[in-house]
Amino acid sequence: MTTESTQPESQQSAESSAEQLSPEQLADEIVQQAEEQVEEQHDHAHEAISAEQERINELELALATAQAIVVDQKDSVIRAKAEVDNIRRRAAQDVEKARKFALEKFAGEMLTVVDNLERGLATIDGEAEDQKSIFEGVNLTLQGLLSGIEKFGVKSVDPQDQPFNPELHQAMSMQEVPGVAPNTVIAVMQKGYELNGRLIRPAMVMVSKVAPAVDTSA
Repeated sequence: MTTESTQPESQQSAESSAEQLSPEQLADEIVQQAEEQVEEQHDHAHEAISAEQERINELELALATAQAIVVDQKDSVIRAKAEVDNIRRRAAQDVEKARKFALEKFAGEMLTVVDNLERGLATIDGEAEDQKSIFEGVNLTLQGLLSGIEKFGVKSVDPQDQPFNPELHQAMSMQEVPGVAPNTVIAVMQKGYELNGRLIRPAMVMVSKVAPAVDTSA
């Protein structure tokens, strides 16, 4: 009976080849196989690293995109807030301008009444018995009106005996007055008025001027 070999032919061939190699050749083959295994492992590692790096690059790009969106949204919010603030400020300014205009118009109408009452008082003799009650009534009306408009910020400008101020006064004429310094208000023809510190009507005044020099050489 013939006994069959239990080893594969390839293994038998490799063992037969190994038996035929010299020790130096066998060492070289082992080294070559080891280098091939190392190179193969290196290739696998390189592929794994490349895949990880690609994933890292994708994540970094996604992060940069997200940050750009956040910055853009933040800028949009800041711009929107600034625009809202500007709208509120303009609205407040418009309301203030409308209020000032309404007050100025109201003050102008009331000043016409004040002027008429003052002119009326100037024609009444408060010392005369038959006109005394009329004078007191008109004067009370005038004082009440002045007190009322003062609550709205209207204040009179009465520069009698004060230095002339072109920002507050309007000179209607000039006159020499002995003993009075030049550019002094010597008469107020019509009082001026301010509204909340802003001039709405200048005072009409008469101003003193310098007397001409006297020629003493004659």
